[in-house]
Amino acid sequence: MDPITSLMELGTASEGKGMVTRLIDFLKASQVTSLFTSLTQGGHALQQSEGGMSSLMDSWLLLQDFEGNGERNRVLYVLKARGMAHSNQIREFLISNRGIDLVDAYIGPSGVLTGSARAAQSSLEKAAILSNQQEAAQLKREVERKRAALERQISGLRADYESEAVELRRIAEQVGTRTFVLGTERAASGILRQADLKVAARVRAKAKPVRNN
Repeated sequence: MDPITSLMELGTASEGKGMVTRLIDFLKASQVTSLFTSLTQGGHALQQSEGGMSSLMDSWLLLQDFEGNGERNRVLYVLKARGMAHSNQIREFLISNRGIDLVDAYIGPSGVLTGSARAAQSSLEKAAILSNQQEAAQLKREVERKRAALERQISGLRADYESEAVELRRIAEQVGTRTFVLGTERAASGILRQADLKVAARVRAKAKPVRNN
């Protein structure tokens, strides 16, 4: 029924309320899902229903206009939903050739933003996200560059270490070979010296004069 406020103008407030109450009771008894609209007059509180019949309704959706930035935008929120969970957030809705589209309203420190203000804020947030992504990508490239430089430095140090280790093993082998050769030469020299001593002893023995008695 659109709008229910028109019925209130056909009689007194009590007669209109009684008629609407009987109508709603009849529809509920018949298990008919019904939708009632109510036009809020200027100067009335938006949360105050005409004729005080809000208790007769199971669900109550409030449509409101937000004016700002030179434009008027429509928002919707659930004021009451009897016996069911419901959101308490304000949602912007757009009337287009596809019907009614619900859009998330931006709720931030500055309040609720709708329309072009919401679009501008969304663009700012996307630009901030893109800037953060670019900064993260640049930092990642810098970290990769430093990692590659560090790996090259480690590879150079490892190559130097392996080269010095090979040189150390070569020197150790040379020292071992020289020590062995020196030991062998000393042993041979000792043997030769002993042989020379024996020969000298024999020579002295032969050259010793014989005493005559």
